[in-house]
Amino acid sequence: MNQIKLLYVENVIIRKAKHVQQKLTFFLALENIGYDKQVDIFWAGEDSNWQTLPAQYHSILGNDQEYWSASITTDLTQEQSLPGNIQFNLRYRVADHEYFLNNDGQNYYSEADSGIQLLDNHPILNVAFENQLQGGQQTITLTAAVDQHFGANKVTIRWTTNDWKTTKETVCECQRNYWNKALHSNARNPNQYGTQIWTGKIHHSELFKIKYAIGCENSQGTVWDNNKGHNYSFQREQLKVLILNLHCYQEENQDAKFSTIANTINELDVDIVCLQEVAEYWNDGQGDWESNSARIINDRLTQPFYIHHDWSHLGFDQYREGVALLSRFPISNQDSGYVSDSHDIYDINSRKVVTARIYVPYIGFINVFSAHLSWLEGGFQEQFHRLREWAGNIKTNDIKATLLCGDFNITAGSNGYKQVVASKEYEDQYLAVNKQGVFDKIFKVNDAHWQDLLADDYRIDYIFMNKNSQLRATSAKVIFTDEDYGRVSDHCGYLMTFETL
Repeated sequence: MNQIKLLYVENVIIRKAKHVQQKLTFFLALENIGYDKQVDIFWAGEDSNWQTLPAQYHSILGNDQEYWSASITTDLTQEQSLPGNIQFNLRYRVADHEYFLNNDGQNYYSEADSGIQLLDNHPILNVAFENQLQGGQQTITLTAAVDQHFGANKVTIRWTTNDWKTTKETVCECQRNYWNKALHSNARNPNQYGTQIWTGKIHHSELFKIKYAIGCENSQGTVWDNNKGHNYSFQREQLKVLILNLHCYQEENQDAKFSTIANTINELDVDIVCLQEVAEYWNDGQGDWESNSARIINDRLTQPFYIHHDWSHLGFDQYREGVALLSRFPISNQDSGYVSDSHDIYDINSRKVVTARIYVPYIGFINVFSAHLSWLEGGFQEQFHRLREWAGNIKTNDIKATLLCGDFNITAGSNGYKQVVASKEYEDQYLAVNKQGVFDKIFKVNDAHWQDLLADDYRIDYIFMNKNSQLRATSAKVIFTDEDYGRVSDHCGYLMTFETL
């Protein structure tokens, strides 16, 4: 595909609210070239006042492709007219590249209160769809935009809850008064662009299991919008967890990097952050909270998180070095303790771990540990054993998942990693998402030669999840690299998302 495609624009005047409003929506498809993207719509109304509207990530399109969208609503007031007819173009910035979409220099146009205009020559397109369900939602309305010139006589949603072993069909309707009924808009159906709007409703107690495609039938046959062969589906709300070793104040431009970390947490809507090598000035062993790196990052978030921190030992001869846990959601049962044999604050192998019970509204209670363990020769074996026992001792029946997060100082495939595998309790979530075949051979069938499969895997930072947890990892990405948000430490960050089973 091209780096950026405009799929449709929606332009409606809403008369249903107390004030008359005009809503503009732009829906795009992008090639996923890099993680740190910026997409902008430059648009102007009839007053020729050009404005910039940032787009946001919407959902996955397929292999290395994503949907993005942007929307803005303007009120009609005594001081401000509605934009009316608009013109616009688009820009996509990623990995030091810029891509423009401007209709060959002529800009795109959309007439006021026209409804939806299909672009990119789609005979049928799933529009205005949500990729994420609300808690307890059991009904969903799907909307298809169809090119009138296709001559559709039937539009059908074909869906399944068991991965296409069996299917059901929902027949859609094309109501002439669609826009008036929905928004008290004067847009026509079909409109001046030849776009018809068809809608269908699915009711099911487990909508999150549904996969679907929308078919459009005419006298010649049926054309399908099946999300480029990947079908459409719904996601439950995702829990986002970030782990990062901060490198104990050893970075150049350290303050700017703290800001980069905070801005990234804001931008990616991270929910839980587990930090290692969190540092504050030694101050004769009394510490200095004002210089604490986790506190500084937390204070720079748009809305500061709940924070739990403790320190283990003297780091780099001038810092109290420890670990921290930051959570968007309320925390309770905070605890910290040594998992190492040594409790000597002058011993680098003296290691504390922090933990908290976190209530995630759409999941329930989970236990999260932020850990920085020693190398194998420094005591990893007894430290991991104590950590595992600790996690087991505080698990109660209402805990949906236990996550051991952080820098474990053991490479994937090493003897230390072998200890984790041998526990038969905890599983490597990055591997579960990105190398399912390798994960199965290690954690499911215990292939005799599984260590060879990780010969080129040099990770030492992990999220290990108890295998009896009621969550599953849905994505796992490496960030804070040269390509994605820039380096902020001698470690990369790992961002993982989870949803309920």
